[in-house]
Amino acid sequence: MTNLSIVVILLPLFVGFLVYLLNKVDRIFCFLTVCFSAFYASYIILNDINFSLQLLDNAGVKLLINNVSGYFILTNALVTGAVILYCWQTKKKTFFYTQLIVLHGSMNALFISADFLSVYVALEVVGISAFLLVVYPRSDRSIWVGLRYLFTSNIAMLFYLMGTILVYKGNQSFAFEGLINSPPEAIALIFLGLLTKGGIFISGLWLPLTHAESESPVSAILSGVVVKAGIFPLLRCAMMMNEFDSLLHVVGIGTAFFGIIYALFSQDTKRILASSTVSQLGWILVAPEVGGYYALAHGLAKANLFMVSGVLPSRNIQELQNRAMSTRLWLTLLIGSLSICGFPFFYGFAAKTLALKNLSSTEELLMNISAVGTAMIYAKFIFLPSHGVDRVKSHIWWGLIPLMVAIFVANFLYFPAYTPLNVAKALGLNAIGFLLHFLIFKKAVFTLSRYFEDLEQIMGVMILMLVLLFWMVVSWSPVSFFI
Repeated sequence: MTNLSIVVILLPLFVGFLVYLLNKVDRIFCFLTVCFSAFYASYIILNDINFSLQLLDNAGVKLLINNVSGYFILTNALVTGAVILYCWQTKKKTFFYTQLIVLHGSMNALFISADFLSVYVALEVVGISAFLLVVYPRSDRSIWVGLRYLFTSNIAMLFYLMGTILVYKGNQSFAFEGLINSPPEAIALIFLGLLTKGGIFISGLWLPLTHAESESPVSAILSGVVVKAGIFPLLRCAMMMNEFDSLLHVVGIGTAFFGIIYALFSQDTKRILASSTVSQLGWILVAPEVGGYYALAHGLAKANLFMVSGVLPSRNIQELQNRAMSTRLWLTLLIGSLSICGFPFFYGFAAKTLALKNLSSTEELLMNISAVGTAMIYAKFIFLPSHGVDRVKSHIWWGLIPLMVAIFVANFLYFPAYTPLNVAKALGLNAIGFLLHFLIFKKAVFTLSRYFEDLEQIMGVMILMLVLLFWMVVSWSPVSFFI
């Protein structure tokens, strides 16, 4: 297991260097590397592996491989593989595939790390690779969006690094377990860095513009995989130290509603999907024990939806309501949307049912309300008009079909979800959301101000979030509401 774990980190980095020299085999080598990651992740999940490897005894640097790692690595592999297939017949240069596979390897490294130093190194590489993918078109708009993302990411990592230093100072170790014995300011700084990196709650105000203005395959990678870079260490900390579990529940619930509000009042398809990503991250946070399972469901569906959004007749939802798309495109949108809504017979249903099973009664009620909000959001896509004419280039289906198959097949990984009560509840929540869409939001053209998405406002919000986190850690009073 040790050798496999080292290979799954180093192989993508080696392939990234190799394909840049041998550009005629870039897509093939990158795809085979992703297939190896998928095999590795499947092996972990099917054999219920729980393995740790100490790298630096005195510094607490170690690897930890378990089911949570397996689900996140599988998400990384399936989404990256789908993006490679989606771009196979496009004119993407070797530079694009190099950054894509380096990003893939860095995410793999992050998903098996169990210390703050390793996470920091992986996050920095992820940030640089993601930035280079965002600016790949080299347009003025993409360069500005990329620089905005890089600046926000670097500020977040600076806060994170300061917190990491404080953890080491207090424990002489970088291990996650040392966080519980660290000063409140260390906890607040680390949490702020990770929340911002993951695009969570008000720290995620940078996310909608970045994901919406990137190329569709890049948006698929960002929403399907990269945002989970900030989520994963938080889940690890919550599972290792129960003291942080309730704190994540509070943040997760707030994130779920925050993203819904932004998505409901957006008229741009990619901004709707990006804001929905913020909301769905709340579902991962609110149930850390099954966060990996939900992350896979979200990654598959959101990658599917973002890649479809790139070939829609328009990005304006009002125009799409009066302009029919091809039936095949609509069916693809339908599958991804129903999965995220938690509709029976799609992976999202099993994931939502499992997440709700791990919540208290109060938390379950709040997340059920957010599920209605999710149905209201995706009703915008589900009830769009369609017709039989299909002028979409055939190459895009290479990436979309595997995702749709996975969304359906993975649904059967959790059979206990299919009880009459669970099915009836899911259908009822979706019906309420769809009804509210037709009664209220279908004709609504209101949009929220983007004032707080300005770079200077994002920096101000980060400072306010730091103060809030410090107060929560010191007083712990918001947490007691849900205990």
